[in-house]
Formats: sequence, structure tokens, C-alpha cells
Amino acid sequence: MNIAFTFKNFEPSDHLKKYARRRFEKLGKFLQPHGKSEMQVGMSVDNYRHRIDVTLVADNLNLSANEKSEDMYATVDLVFDKLSSQVKKHVEKGKDHRRGAEMALREDIFSYADTGAGRERTIVGTDRFTPKPMGIDEAALQLDSLDYEFLVFLNAETERVNVIYRRENGDFGLIDPTF
Repeated sequence: MNIAFTFKNFEPSDHLKKYARRRFEKLGKFLQPHGKSEMQVGMSVDNYRHRIDVTLVADNLNLSANEKSEDMYATVDLVFDKLSSQVKKHVEKGKDHRRGAEMALREDIFSYADTGAGRERTIVGTDRFTPKPMGIDEAALQLDSLDYEFLVFLNAETERVNVIYRRENGDFGLIDPTF
């Protein structure tokens, strides 16, 4: 995660910078491991009021938080708590969304099996995305770190769209279409 600091009306100590960087880097564990994420942290002092404004931009995620207190370290902690709860909420929302899709798919499969072949199949949803260019080894590492059954990616060597999937025995399979 790339973190950029700006300061207004005070000169920060190296300890404050390290402390803030250490706290905010902990948010990276909730974000996608190979995703591009940037954080802008603005710290300012007005009279005896210490204020921090933070903006976090990642893949399909835009969050912001601000806090004020009489101590800059306490303000860092307050903003961190606020952002971590926002990020956790976003992650849980994604997990619930995936769980809901899995349950709907299971229900659809079971209802199709119950009614027999007389039921007409329909497409109930469409996802659009741009596959990221990466090598096969990198795609395997990313699939291993995620909780998905497959990953669609742009093979950097062949410049073709590939699918890597998890097999029942724990190994990976690769689908490389040729035209």
C-alpha cells in the first residue's frame, strides 16, 4: 500500500511518521494482496486541536475518515479505528455477497434437479471485468491466497485470457484457449 503524508502548521517527528505508517499499513491485510491501493493522510494542527483526514483508494473501494483530538498519536488511533471498521464492513459485505450468490446457485441447482430436464435454463447475472496481466505462477499464488475456485487472468507471456482453477486434490489446472 502506498501511503502519502501531508502536514500543515507543524513539523512532524520521525517517530510520529513511523507510528502512523505502522498503524495504517495494518489496513493492507484486509485489502486484496496484489491490488493497487493508495492512502492520502493529511495531518494539521490548529491551536491545540490535532486533525487527521485520511482517504483510502483501492480496487473498487473509496473510503475516507477524519478525527480531531488534543494529541496527534490519539488522533492517529481514532482514525485507524474508524477506517478499520469501514474496511472490515466492506470485506464482510463482499463475503456476504459471495455467500448469497453461492446459496442462490446451490438452490438453483437443486431446484433444477428436482424439476428434471423440463425446466428451461436462463442466465441470471453477468459480471464484466478487465483481466489483469500476470504470469502463471503469480496467478497460482493469487488463487492460493484467495478463497475462490478459479481466477481469470491475462497471461503475460501469451497475451491470451487464461483460467486457472483449483482441482479437488488441491492442485491447480490451467485453461489456455487457442484460436
